[in-house]
Amino acid sequence: MSEPSLHPALAPYQDKIISAITAANLIRPGQHVFVGTACATPRSIMAALENLPNPPDDVELVHFITTDAVPHCGSRSCTKYHHRTFFVSSDIRAAVKQGLAEYVPISIAQVPKLMELGRIPINVALIQVSLPDEFGYVSLGVSVDVIPAALDRAQLVIAEVNPHMPRSMGYSTVHLSQIHQLVPVDTPVTEYVHPTVKIEAVERIARYIASLIEDGSTLQIGLGRIPNESLKYLEDRRDLGIHSDVITDAVIPLLEKGILTGRKKTEQRGKIVTSFAIGARRLYDIINGNPLFFFQPISMICRSHTIAAQRQMVSVTQAFVIDLTGQVCADQYEGEYYGGVAAQGEFLRGAARSVGGKPIICLTSTTDDGQSSRIRPALQTGEGVAIPRADVHYVITEYGIAYLFGKSIRERAIALIEVAHPQFRPWLLEEAKKLGYAPADQRLENLRAYPVEDERAITLKNSRAVMLRPATSSDAAAIRELFHHLSKNDVYTRFFQRVQGLSNREVQRLCNLNYETEVAFVATTGPREHEVVVGHACYFLNPSTNLAETAFMVEPSWQGAGLGAMMQRQLMEHAQARGIRGFVAEILPENRKMVNLAKNCCDNVTMERDEDTIHVTMIF
Repeated sequence: MSEPSLHPALAPYQDKIISAITAANLIRPGQHVFVGTACATPRSIMAALENLPNPPDDVELVHFITTDAVPHCGSRSCTKYHHRTFFVSSDIRAAVKQGLAEYVPISIAQVPKLMELGRIPINVALIQVSLPDEFGYVSLGVSVDVIPAALDRAQLVIAEVNPHMPRSMGYSTVHLSQIHQLVPVDTPVTEYVHPTVKIEAVERIARYIASLIEDGSTLQIGLGRIPNESLKYLEDRRDLGIHSDVITDAVIPLLEKGILTGRKKTEQRGKIVTSFAIGARRLYDIINGNPLFFFQPISMICRSHTIAAQRQMVSVTQAFVIDLTGQVCADQYEGEYYGGVAAQGEFLRGAARSVGGKPIICLTSTTDDGQSSRIRPALQTGEGVAIPRADVHYVITEYGIAYLFGKSIRERAIALIEVAHPQFRPWLLEEAKKLGYAPADQRLENLRAYPVEDERAITLKNSRAVMLRPATSSDAAAIRELFHHLSKNDVYTRFFQRVQGLSNREVQRLCNLNYETEVAFVATTGPREHEVVVGHACYFLNPSTNLAETAFMVEPSWQGAGLGAMMQRQLMEHAQARGIRGFVAEILPENRKMVNLAKNCCDNVTMERDEDTIHVTMIF
């Protein structure tokens, strides 16, 4: 069988061209060999290396992510070499379990510096590149990441040259004078597509994530299925940007719809900035020669000041487990390593420092079989902390959004229990009480998902904007703050007594409700991470009459702008949707604002007065 003809672009470099087998034979005993990343892994050279009849002793293969490059015999790895990896992908997981590979839990952004210092020794670099241009430059294609640092340290650089590798723009070009040997290949670049498994929990989480992303945000979306799913729900946004360690196929629909303009980015405006790409051929074709995409080494992508400077930087990380204090396990589960630290820490901290930024952790509330909660009282043995609790802001499950930053252990535990699976909430609350994370009188009423569909953004008569949303247990402190802003007269007309404060049990009665027969909404202003409650409305159903008693609180500076009427309308919509016949209220005669509010509730309103109160009945 004759050898394939040499591509004309390689003709001037005949002296560098060798076969994959020859390349493998250049590796010497005891060497540390860097292997190119992900979809740009040089698979032909790796296969030749594994197939050597007499493999060199004590060779260590060093890599970030490899794809289809480590041989398997059934479910076991049968690699002939020792591996040092910074990410436990499916390609290397079996080798780690068998002791053939070591996982290094380190931010990938720190690896180039350690290579430069010689603390991660590199003797040989095996990479995959594009064809050379007329000036002798090749492109690193879909993977730049840590490769430039490896090339700087390696005494021998061997590159597979593949006509199917796209030429990416940015800091991705390498002159052939820096490459010692070339191995021509003509194979498709490895493709990866997330499985299209329709899981309701994943879709709900993705929708919650999307609800936090505003027009003009800059996004970093990791490799997890949930973060990538969230991009599907951004098709009504405008002027989004990308500054991310990795991009996937999920960016394509947003790009084609003109949503990824990058016009609002602070740094590298108008560019999709990344370090490597994992996807299908369609993504690679879009990247090829396209100056819209700007590839950089991972150390540049992860510069803290660059991330923090981006407008409304959003970072989304998928986790395995979180405990009730907020400690996140993202690279290990029940003792087995999965994934890696990658660049999560840099992006989460950078997003936290960005003006309007949002660092987001997401996870399903249970394991895939539904038998275990991913929200734990404490992390178990074999579940290491990848993200410390001090760096955790948003946590999202299919049951809602918890915001933890700046919150106490008690507030964190309650917020996380609220977004846990209902099956495990009673257990988590009891464990939290045993650990001293929750007070003994803490109640648990709501066992359903947070109804994000009941949120309403409204504008009042004075043009001030508020968010009307269902109350949660985590609103207790803000509702107590609202109470203390009321005038003495407002307190008396609301509670019918001279109340000086609200106990934990009393304030829980205003926000920790079952959302069926006991319902409360709050009106909030400000960003989600620093909401101020300026209004509270609730109803309590009497099943014997199918009428619900209502009550309201409005912060004094927000009174007179129609907030009470808006909250009453929200309560009515909720009650009518559940077949409730109407409202009743007890109002002090001097409380003319509430009397007028009741009168305007609906067409069928009756009022009866005795010595002390007005009894109001409002039939829908």
